[in-house]
Amino acid sequence: MGAAPALEELREVCQPQAKLASRNGEHWAGRLYMRRISLRATRRLVRTPVTPDQLTWTMVVCGVAAGAALMIPGLTGAVLAVVLMQLFLLFDCVDGEVARWKGQNSATGIYVDRLGAYLADAALLAGAGYRAAESGFGGWLSVGIATALGVVLLKASTDLVDVARARRGLAVADDESTRPRSQGVATVRRIAAAFKIHRVTNGIEASLVLLVAAVADAVTGGIEPTRWALGALAVITWLMVPAHLLSILSSSRLR
Repeated sequence: MGAAPALEELREVCQPQAKLASRNGEHWAGRLYMRRISLRATRRLVRTPVTPDQLTWTMVVCGVAAGAALMIPGLTGAVLAVVLMQLFLLFDCVDGEVARWKGQNSATGIYVDRLGAYLADAALLAGAGYRAAESGFGGWLSVGIATALGVVLLKASTDLVDVARARRGLAVADDESTRPRSQGVATVRRIAAAFKIHRVTNGIEASLVLLVAAVADAVTGGIEPTRWALGALAVITWLMVPAHLLSILSSSRLR
């Protein structure tokens, strides 16, 4: 198999600065710590027959399993969900790094990667609804599914920008094009971005919120903290759906 490549050599090929610096191209946890971990995993994986697509499918499994883990009562399920979402993030980093090193980028890999992001976040919030309902059915399960739908709409509205631009023969939108043309919308967007509340709609952050709620459940001996957390996630998500649509339509992304 030969000697493992040096970390610096790997970093130059597998972690291009243009991607890491992109506001929409990299999760904050990737920049903060996961890219350091993933590069070491990639260093071992590039010497094996494993393919990027196999790693992407492993990512999908981890994400969906995180939602299923929330069906386990108590702290055990919440902790397992966080661990699985961290593994989801790890494989989300590693699959692309291995693909760049081996020159095995594919449309299938990109498609499954995006599909995995949809499934992971939706499964997590549906699992939270099951958890909040205790019995697994009833109104709180509906809240979880509705929140999952909202998160899927948020992701789809972003991805559909690329679809629309591709069909018009336009290049992929850059960060500059995301700036709203309306000064009022831009101001609201800056205020929202300052508080970072929108981040809790992502599976990584939502799993941490639900873990905190599970700790509170254990302290209080009930399920109300999880219900409050899920309710807050639902409200934030559905406030963001029209706001995000307005942000897209008022920017230059579709021009």
